[in-house]
Amino acid sequence: MLPAVLTQVATGLSVLAGAVLVKSVMDQKPMAGPFQRCPTCNGTGRITCICNRWSDGDSGCRTCAGSGRMACSSCGGSGTGRPIPVQISVRQPTNRNS
Repeated sequence: MLPAVLTQVATGLSVLAGAVLVKSVMDQKPMAGPFQRCPTCNGTGRITCICNRWSDGDSGCRTCAGSGRMACSSCGGSGTGRPIPVQISVRQPTNRNS
């Protein structure tokens, strides 16, 4: 029984160490590529849901599905400050002579 417990403890510690290593690498260089982290959500892509602003301690709505966190409105949930491509079309005014 003791070897099984030691194996489980060793496995848990190795998973924890791996998570800490991945977090430290992500903090130094996020996978956002050439784009900067979103300043609103700090690169997580999630922000506190608006249902928590007027809440009396509970949280949950359709937007956050009960998690209390929703997609960032600044980056659209991508976590990067990458600009959203927008196509603007301009029509020339027609001349109407009476």
